[in-house]
Amino acid sequence: MTVPSNASTVPGFGAPVDDAQRVFRSVLEAMARPTTTFPVDVDLTAPGGLGSGAAAIVLTLCDEYTPIWLDATLGSETALAQWIRFHTGAAIVDTPDQAAFAVVSSLAAAPALGALNQGTDIEPHTSATVIVDTAAGAADGRETPILVSGPGIDGTARWNARDVPAEFVEEWRGRRSALPCGIDLIFAARDTVFALPRTTELTSLVDAGRGL
Repeated sequence: MTVPSNASTVPGFGAPVDDAQRVFRSVLEAMARPTTTFPVDVDLTAPGGLGSGAAAIVLTLCDEYTPIWLDATLGSETALAQWIRFHTGAAIVDTPDQAAFAVVSSLAAAPALGALNQGTDIEPHTSATVIVDTAAGAADGRETPILVSGPGIDGTARWNARDVPAEFVEEWRGRRSALPCGIDLIFAARDTVFALPRTTELTSLVDAGRGL
């Protein structure tokens, strides 16, 4: 798609109220049932390479009260920052610790969990959420098998994670002692979403000797 010089001319939701309500319901379901995918069935094209699913979630969850941090790839796209500001009113911030939402082009591009706002014991809901755009697929085509358990999961589930940094699972496990503070992850493909809320437990099957 050719991006206009003024990205505000790139449309957002076709039916803002209905589209946002549908996407919000899917995100809520995804947070309640970790690793289960739910539809993001909206017709939306964002500038700057952001996938339609991630773009729909940004338009749904973000507003003038939720500053956004973009990773190096997405942050280099001026048109995307303009589009987000125009359609949500959200400020684009320079460092991840300032952000209510971090929007990244892959999990590998996300900042370290400790670099994000963790919330407080009194206000854990003020912590950051990371929106991971998975529409492009894994950069190297490889997946890491991870065992997932916790609230909303019947027993255990297997997550074949894409572009996962080697230290991610251990970092995630190490931060569980800070609950109720912590980071939530939302993974958006082109037309689906799934989530890993902070209460989810992760175990690398590769480290456990039960890999592919």
